Amino acid sequence: MKTYTAKPAEVEKNWILIDAEGLVVGRLASLIAMRLRGKHKPTFTPHVDCGDNVVVVNADKVVLTGRKYTDKRYYWHTGFIGGIKERSPRQILEGRFPERVVELAVKRMMPGGPLTRQQLRNLRVYAGAEHPHEAQQPTKLDVAALNSKNKRAD
Repeated sequence: MKTYTAKPAEVEKNWILIDAEGLVVGRLASLIAMRLRGKHKPTFTPHVDCGDNVVVVNADKVVLTGRKYTDKRYYWHTGFIGGIKERSPRQILEGRFPERVVELAVKRMMPGGPLTRQQLRNLRVYAGAEHPHEAQQPTKLDVAALNSKNKRAD
């Protein structure tokens, strides 16, 4: 039996819409990363972008479990001496760009490299309920129904 390898021209990309309201960030991010890479398809090929286009709405209403909302810290360095910075998810979600929590969670669950950067361009995250991708007719994916732990009961 021969091993199947997908060619970039043979890949069929679908559009998926996910409503992130009340969903746990880590579980949502792992599912989105799997969809972006194409690992849910039987034609998955590691070196080809065979993932779907994912649209996430209501990213400002995601939930973090435990005390992560206030105690977790995101660190980065400016490149200057003593330039380490930190921010909590609370500051980000209540700030100007709350969708960055979901974007960074997905980015950190994917392997690094040029293919990952290409696949991350297929992710569109919006803080509100509106999105400009109605023309693509995305199919709605109910993440909360996949597993009871995906949605926070609070």
